[in-house]
Amino acid sequence: MTSEAAELLEILWGRASTAPVSASQLRVLFILEHDEGINLRTLADALGSTPPSTSRLCDRLQAVGYIERAPSVTSRRELRLFLSARGRIFLAELRARREHAVEAVLAQMPAAQRTALAEGLAAFCATAAAQLHEDDAPAVRTA
Repeated sequence: MTSEAAELLEILWGRASTAPVSASQLRVLFILEHDEGINLRTLADALGSTPPSTSRLCDRLQAVGYIERAPSVTSRRELRLFLSARGRIFLAELRARREHAVEAVLAQMPAAQRTALAEGLAAFCATAAAQLHEDDAPAVRTA
């Protein structure tokens, strides 16, 4: 059931269209939105990719005006990555299109099922966020 729901969400969101960015580029935008000013290596680690591949993703996103690179204040060799104003607008519009697509489906569901789904999704979000924060927390070593 969860696999089918995830696939249907992907189809709905695909109809909302993420063009002109790929799924990998979209992940970059989401990461930068939440972790602005990170360097390329940190972004590559978050993507599970290599710095050269990540750099190419960023080149394309910079070319369409969705991200900006700025020199680090601590190292002249390092660049920091930021979501541009245009990138923020793109994400806001994408979210609005996706939300509209999902709301069209929800509007056809009975009220009690919508309420149950909302409660379940709230619990899912809280649990997933806690799990992600645990995974990101530095390991505590004991002697």
